[in-house]
Amino acid sequence: MVTLRFVAGTLEVHGLEREDPRVPPECRWDARAGCHRAEALHYARIVLRFVKEKTPYEDEARAYAELDGGLRVRREPRPYQAEALTAWRKQRGRGVVVLPTGAGKSYVAMMAIDAVRRSTLVVAPTLDLVRQWYDNLRASFGVEVGLVGGGDHRVEDITVTTYDSAYIHMEHLGDRFGLVVFDECHHLPGETYTLAARLCLAPYRLGLTATPERQDGREAVLTDIVGPTAYRQEIVEMSGDYLADYDTVRIQVELSPEERERYEQARSIYRGFVAAQGIRLGSPRGWSEFIQRSARSDAGRRAMAAYREQRQLAFAAPAKLEYVEHLLEEHRDDRSIVFTSDNATCYAISRRFLVPAITHQTKVSERSEILEGFAAGRYRAVVTSKVLNEGVDVPDANVAIVVSGSGSVREHVQRLGRVLRKVGDKRATLYELITARTGEAFTSERRRDHVAYR
Repeated sequence: MVTLRFVAGTLEVHGLEREDPRVPPECRWDARAGCHRAEALHYARIVLRFVKEKTPYEDEARAYAELDGGLRVRREPRPYQAEALTAWRKQRGRGVVVLPTGAGKSYVAMMAIDAVRRSTLVVAPTLDLVRQWYDNLRASFGVEVGLVGGGDHRVEDITVTTYDSAYIHMEHLGDRFGLVVFDECHHLPGETYTLAARLCLAPYRLGLTATPERQDGREAVLTDIVGPTAYRQEIVEMSGDYLADYDTVRIQVELSPEERERYEQARSIYRGFVAAQGIRLGSPRGWSEFIQRSARSDAGRRAMAAYREQRQLAFAAPAKLEYVEHLLEEHRDDRSIVFTSDNATCYAISRRFLVPAITHQTKVSERSEILEGFAAGRYRAVVTSKVLNEGVDVPDANVAIVVSGSGSVREHVQRLGRVLRKVGDKRATLYELITARTGEAFTSERRRDHVAYR
């Protein structure tokens, strides 16, 4: 009799000789254990092969349960949510669903849990999102929900964890769940997080994201560890019907003559050092090389200081902040989110305009109070660095002001998504402030390379 066992994130296949033709191709002979071994990821494939070839087997690997009940609170899914679930189920319950921010990806996951009725692990990138999932799952299923991460370690049939905790604990938890949901799954192809997916035997896998593409091109890994894209809709296909109609406005501001002189001087020092060192900033290791070499000499340290000065002049130009004042006044009756690329600019805007700031340094309790005040209308605007880019539900906001950001397409699309939640006939606006004739202009072109901005 062939026996399957889950051991430390792998599958052991006992009862087959080393060259037995029934050995699944995913397995490798482990001489030390005297059995064949495979990544836990391949559990479903191996079981289906044994069933197809009528190989008798005993499954001691699976430790997950069937859920006694499904959704306690149901609502009529939007047509695209139902289509997404159907497409995912046609792929044997494996694959990625790509929907814009605000389109209700989490409810697709709720319907998936309800459909397969297996113990489920939801993996999210931040503790804020873990808390949000925890609250939603408890309310929707009416059961105790487990938490792993952030000081908690309580495993239930439905459990929520962070990517970091999943990586740490999956070799012990990988047999406990029949469905794993990877929220914001574009994080998953990173090498350490990928391992967490491989150490889990869950036959059902659902990835959720608004933007699966990655700058390193590793999004192709998702097909192997979660499944191919099952369903995709873009912002432009859903605006009006399910997301708010929106406008994007790109505004260029100029440096003063004195600021321009400082900018060009600093950029010359920075670029001169890069050229002298033969560093190719466009290469995968270009930026890390610059950081390493800049620390080794006085010239390098001057180049790093110059880089920071020209960056600060472009990202936080006084003309930008003056225009932010104009926009906040123009939209004083709206709810606005101001985005920056760094905490220093975030706090500077907070002090200048007396609006609450949310950064990674903001305590959870304070963050909750700010967002509650924003929802209630006590605050008409908030400013943030990167905390509100991803996932967390932001109350009804209809104006986004991007003061500065990275060249990431994902970040820019996520920031747009923060103001697209459909409420009545609202129309959203995203303002992007660019300092003309600086490196930021190129950064802007890169991050706007998405159908939502065409």
